[in-house]
Amino acid sequence: MKWFLQRVLAAVAAVAVVAAGGAVVLRMQYSGEPEEWAVSDGTNALWMGHAWVDGRKGADELAELAPRITRGGIRDVYVHVGPLDYDGRLDPAKHPELDSFLDLMAERLPDVRVSAWVGQRVEEGQLDLLDDATRARVVEAADAMVAAGFDGVHYNFEPVPNNDPGFVSLLEETRAALPEDVLLSSSVPKIEPLGGLAFTLGLFLSKDPFWSSGYLERVAEHLDQVAVMAYDTGMPTEGLYGGMVARQTRLAVDAVPEDVHLLMGVPAYPDDHSTRNPEAETTQTSVRAIRVGLSDAAQRRERFGTALYVDFTATDDQWRAYLEGWARPQEAEAG
Repeated sequence: MKWFLQRVLAAVAAVAVVAAGGAVVLRMQYSGEPEEWAVSDGTNALWMGHAWVDGRKGADELAELAPRITRGGIRDVYVHVGPLDYDGRLDPAKHPELDSFLDLMAERLPDVRVSAWVGQRVEEGQLDLLDDATRARVVEAADAMVAAGFDGVHYNFEPVPNNDPGFVSLLEETRAALPEDVLLSSSVPKIEPLGGLAFTLGLFLSKDPFWSSGYLERVAEHLDQVAVMAYDTGMPTEGLYGGMVARQTRLAVDAVPEDVHLLMGVPAYPDDHSTRNPEAETTQTSVRAIRVGLSDAAQRRERFGTALYVDFTATDDQWRAYLEGWARPQEAEAG
């Protein structure tokens, strides 16, 4: 019931965006042709599901996926190893085939960095990032994943409120505990499309639907990579969704420090609920909107890519849209 109410509130927030910003203005964000340089530079990412570390998937499945990873310019993969328990612990029983998977990746895709996707719901009575002991156990879990052979740790805690001090403390403590060469990344929610909207909606909604640009910048300063979850926007049409993603891209480029690798999340899943119309939020629209938003700058930002969500639901058509629309659009146009 609580999850349903949060979805409803998020949908209300989406309506507020359209009402406050104006549907016409938002739609205009998704207009014009993207620049030829606004394409992949081969530094993309992919979220990968839990089946890789619990034994349900192995060499045969990776042999099928590997060519897409290579052709998609995917340099980083985030593999789900949890979820964490509500006290911050990570039970090793949740990933019994972790070592076999890491060996398989090293053999089949040696140039791809593999990060442990670690996270949990952040709600009252569940995992509490304001609690010192809970954060310490999360850091222990991250350290254990690095000791097991992962190249990095990818955090995914939802929902983290705007201006939450506990999450910043967790990042500081994690960075201090891990070796300097270990990649630290995190998924982050959407950015307020209009200045002050996060604060205003926070006065009426129990869960913040957006982060402010300032808080995103503060979080990003402690990370090597930031992946903006630019989906589940609640936008009812393709044009409005494209406008939202283009706007998110422009805001993220401005907010995330240039020495931090910025990734824009791309949907490749079938969910249909109050905050997602799958006919509007398509892979094809997402990557084109990212290119449009990126084209707003005078030149291509370095350390910029996309992150595809998620391997176990992405269809052949969605992979094709991703490869042709973002990874290799010139080849698609020439062909």
